[in-house]
Amino acid sequence: MPKRALRSKKRKMVHLVYCDNVGKAGEKVFDKILAGTKTMVVRGAAGRKIPHSRVFEGEMLFFMEKGTAKITAKAVVKSVQNYVKLTEDEINKVFVDNQLKLNLSDKQRTRWHKKCLCFVEFDRVEKIEPLDFDHQGNMDDWLIIEKIADVVVGTSIPYNYENSKF
Repeated sequence: MPKRALRSKKRKMVHLVYCDNVGKAGEKVFDKILAGTKTMVVRGAAGRKIPHSRVFEGEMLFFMEKGTAKITAKAVVKSVQNYVKLTEDEINKVFVDNQLKLNLSDKQRTRWHKKCLCFVEFDRVEKIEPLDFDHQGNMDDWLIIEKIADVVVGTSIPYNYENSKF
């Protein structure tokens, strides 16, 4: 059985999601998540990129504001939509269909206007006691790990991208 099929059936992974929370109106991703006005995040690129096809219903998301080095909230993945090779019309339609959950500003919408998209809907958002994030080298804005302790100061292990391979 291929490694990726094994992963999706046997062990649930944990995801660390970096969130922008800049001061401009409409850009406060983290605040929107905590307020419940944003229940879906999107990641996109010209080709498949993490977390595309690597996040599954029932897995745990942990959130941190970029620049804080503190993991302060968590949620559970409710549903995932993965898209590849979208046309312009398809990109526009999928954003319109999900805008109430995404709650994107025009600037954010432009940023994520890509041919390969991954939409991750979540629920059961809750604040947690802040955990100190142990940043290592050139980590992406979405990390896939076995447990949150793997990236927390004092219990972290070297991050190797093994869970992020396609």
